[in-house]
Amino acid sequence: MLNVRLPSPVVELHDERLTAAGVRVLLKRDDLVHPEVPGNKWRKLKYNVPLAVSAGTLLTFGGAYSNHLRAVAAAGHHYGFNTIGVVRGEEHLPLNPSLAYAVSRGMHLTYLDRATYRAKTSPLVLDRLHQEFGDFHLLPEGGGNPAAVRGCAELLAELAEPYDILLCAVGTGTTLAGLTTGSQPTIGVPVLKASLEDDIVALQQTAFGERVGDWRLLAGYHFGGYAKRTPVLDAFIDDFVSRHGLALDWVYEAKMMYALFDQVRQGAFSTGTTIVALIN
Repeated sequence: MLNVRLPSPVVELHDERLTAAGVRVLLKRDDLVHPEVPGNKWRKLKYNVPLAVSAGTLLTFGGAYSNHLRAVAAAGHHYGFNTIGVVRGEEHLPLNPSLAYAVSRGMHLTYLDRATYRAKTSPLVLDRLHQEFGDFHLLPEGGGNPAAVRGCAELLAELAEPYDILLCAVGTGTTLAGLTTGSQPTIGVPVLKASLEDDIVALQQTAFGERVGDWRLLAGYHFGGYAKRTPVLDAFIDDFVSRHGLALDWVYEAKMMYALFDQVRQGAFSTGTTIVALIN
């Protein structure tokens, strides 16, 4: 069993740029939920864990540096089910730290070439995986399924202090799909170039039967695409650490927080606005 820290803490971000704009920012520190299965990783897995325990094995997908694979491997170790990680691309030895950690937690790794990986949800590829590994609980890449959406939606009940806008980074869109069930508007900052709105709507339709909530995507802050970075983003991260003592994850949260401060600079939020920013 995992000893998770819930509710995760909410702390105010004190910054003269926010004060000058009359904007208040609260950080929802979901990164502190658990050191091995932090934030939305735990929320996505919460209702998938019983299904994996029942099946005995959980199979999921990810890139060579996937934090999702690390979290799934840790969950399998703590809850006693087998984990299989289907990795995009060819095997490279020695394993990088992410995959080495997953293996240390008992995950079996298998690899698909990039063309086959793009068709990973097709019946042909899934049948092949079932033939090789038998029965398993299938968890999509990034953990995006109705059970994960339901887990992410539970975060809203932890926000006791009034706020006007909820802000989160968007990868697969699963977290945003759950967070939009609240009464306040939600803004998602995509960290990759691809259009994600249809994917988020599809997740909501599967989980809730329809598109729900007041939400929108704030594009233009992907810094070149998924897991891409630029000197501008790196300088923002360094400045944020020096100001606030918090090292932002450059794949997700740094892009979200850069977008927030850029929008504040542009006057996008009216005086008196309180924003909750989700740190995973």
